[in-house]
Amino acid sequence: MTSSSVSPATTSNPATAPTDSRERVSQGFQQLQDSICRQLETLDGGGTFQEDQWKRPEGGGGRSRVIKQGDVFEQGGVNFSEVWGENLPPSILVQRPEAAGHGFYATGTSMVLHPRNPYVPTVHLNYRYFEAGPVWWFGGGIDLTPYYPFEEDVVHFHRTLKETCDRYHDAYYPTFKRWCDEYFYLKHRQETRGVGGIFFDYQDGRGELYRGPDADGPAAQHSQQVGELPQRDWETLFSFAQACGNAFIPAYSPIVEKRSSTQYSDHERQFQLYRRGRYVEFNLVYDRGTIFGLQTNGRTESILMSLPPMVRWEYGYTPEPGTPEARLYDVFLKPQDWANWPAA
Repeated sequence: MTSSSVSPATTSNPATAPTDSRERVSQGFQQLQDSICRQLETLDGGGTFQEDQWKRPEGGGGRSRVIKQGDVFEQGGVNFSEVWGENLPPSILVQRPEAAGHGFYATGTSMVLHPRNPYVPTVHLNYRYFEAGPVWWFGGGIDLTPYYPFEEDVVHFHRTLKETCDRYHDAYYPTFKRWCDEYFYLKHRQETRGVGGIFFDYQDGRGELYRGPDADGPAAQHSQQVGELPQRDWETLFSFAQACGNAFIPAYSPIVEKRSSTQYSDHERQFQLYRRGRYVEFNLVYDRGTIFGLQTNGRTESILMSLPPMVRWEYGYTPEPGTPEARLYDVFLKPQDWANWPAA
């Protein structure tokens, strides 16, 4: 593992979480929410976030912050939540049956932004932490969903993420990038949601990096080639999750600054609204955070803040050959090696 600036572990066993893990992660993810909201308000130039604080009867709560009708963002939300309880949701037990019989704690920061201009991509971020007895892990990721994409924007986004991952281990980005392409995939449409980013889950510092369901997929194959990494402790993984969260603004804001004043017509707007339908389909059918939130009786308004304010569906739509819309399907909705684009 490459060197990184992390504080020493507070426990002698690297497989064990520190005794103050919940407090530290909670504070860290709230600070990430604060930082992102401040910078997004500056980036928007006109909109401000409105905050709702909520409590979960079974234990926990959160802060939901939503921006509406800004100069750039038609609608977006940046949420923090932490919940705890005695009954583990089924989605967790399927993946980690060894957590059965323990109370759980889960916290994280999540974000989805839907810009008004079709030339500015939608973006999603989520970084989270989970504990159940002796079981703990970090997870999350970030992905970009453009409607009228530019290669240089997508390359910048991916290279920023790669630089962050490489500070911790050079196997992180290629594994987590492939995992992202696998996760943000609409099976019923046979297309990716966008141009990806990184995604990881169940990272407890042990074993292979990939912990997903597709044992024969590209992410699993790359992880198997890398093999088991040296055991990484809680401190290192917490630092990595924070670094990934802090990489969001450098990865996304230059794209917004370049594209938010691009002129567009109703044709581009209607295509944007149509493609937003894919976002809705993914979040309601596949998204793990949505499923977990609903299964744990989270706040519905906060869970579904990821949905766009306006969207449309069209029966049997097919883009005309040679159009920008067709190029989105032909190039950008297929997994590409964006960090090394153009391919040799």
